[in-house]
Amino acid sequence: MTTQKKIHFIGIGGIGLSALAKFLANDGHKISGSDIKQSEITNDLATNFHAKITIPHHEDAVEGVDIVIYSAAVRPTNVEYQKAKALGITLLSRKEALKFILGEKEVYAVGGAHGKSTTSAMLSSLIPESNALIGAISKEFGSNVRYYDNEKVVFEADESDESFLNSNPYLAIVTNVEPEHMEYYKYDEELFYNAYTNFLSLAKIRVINAEDEFLSSLEMESIKLYPSKDIKNIEFTLVDGKPHTKFELRDLGTFKVFGLGEHIALDAALAILAALELGQSIEDIRKSCFNYKGIKKRFDIIQDKEECVVIDDYGHHPTEIKATMKALKIYQNLRGFGQLNVIWQPHKYSRTMDNLAGFVECFEGVDELVILPIWAAGEIEVDIDLKGAFSRYKLWMADAVTKEDGIVKILKDGHVVREYNQGLITAFGAGDITYQIRGEA
Repeated sequence: MTTQKKIHFIGIGGIGLSALAKFLANDGHKISGSDIKQSEITNDLATNFHAKITIPHHEDAVEGVDIVIYSAAVRPTNVEYQKAKALGITLLSRKEALKFILGEKEVYAVGGAHGKSTTSAMLSSLIPESNALIGAISKEFGSNVRYYDNEKVVFEADESDESFLNSNPYLAIVTNVEPEHMEYYKYDEELFYNAYTNFLSLAKIRVINAEDEFLSSLEMESIKLYPSKDIKNIEFTLVDGKPHTKFELRDLGTFKVFGLGEHIALDAALAILAALELGQSIEDIRKSCFNYKGIKKRFDIIQDKEECVVIDDYGHHPTEIKATMKALKIYQNLRGFGQLNVIWQPHKYSRTMDNLAGFVECFEGVDELVILPIWAAGEIEVDIDLKGAFSRYKLWMADAVTKEDGIVKILKDGHVVREYNQGLITAFGAGDITYQIRGEA
């Protein structure tokens, strides 16, 4: 794409679509977009990327544009989608748009069920002058996008709709593979696993977690990380009060990286092996690794007081929550907190039902558990008895949560039913809980 285009995004407020919009704006295109409601993301696009934002969707928003790109949540009944179709404007799903956005770039794509945002952000730290398109806000560069005038792109590759097959990977990292988004794959595991095989086969260089059951079975040339053998002497420590994981990798020496847990060491190790393969020196990698500052909504410490720490975490699958729970217990001990209380906003009815037994297990060890209403993410409501399923816990079924003057308040029927102002409080979920726990909802 060399000539400037006018490109409109339906659903521009989403983390994935906004990243593409920013990337194309940096590439010289004129962008506009619409969404259901105004947000931090839409404000950023309007202010810093000169995007014309329409709230809510309106058919006039697509007048005069060359291309319309729409998010997976947008239905063909959307007024802008229908108007674009009537006007004969090129309509592309996010998945289809990747082909022309990344088709001529040197893409370092990171896929996997868990840890791909973290690994992508880490890799963008280790390849300092690379473009980055990731599904989370990197604290290092304060955005989900970083732009340099070159062809190198660190890209977080999404398997949920097979869009990673359009990402043109030169290098592919896969952290792990676990069946998810099975509604897209028609609940056919063979289709799901084939998608990963096809993704890896597109890349010239492959870096994989070779102790993952599926990845270990693949017969293709890869750089293989064996975490139980290659990662040694893991230690957890506070650096200026911030949680860090220290570990040795093969014969490459010691690395220190923001975050807590064996999963952090694994993600970092994959990024390190990839960066080495891309020509970075080991000493530069070591320094860059230490400079990595984490990503927003992943073990994101949003309040740090001596008596009370509040953490926001994007974990919305039992495997992710379990890993973060382990990290929280380490952090609880490092800080000397007695209480660990968790607020959970389940994400999607389908995910909650498919993984209910796993969710019941993964909060083991909390002092109190607060469950908010399920964040539907566009799904039709289904009745799930969460109160009964989680009856083993000291449980609060609530409507919302907020934070005022350093106190986390739990709301039910318009009243504050519980307050937390001591110990470690963590909010889990991929919905609007991230705004609630910050007191911004």
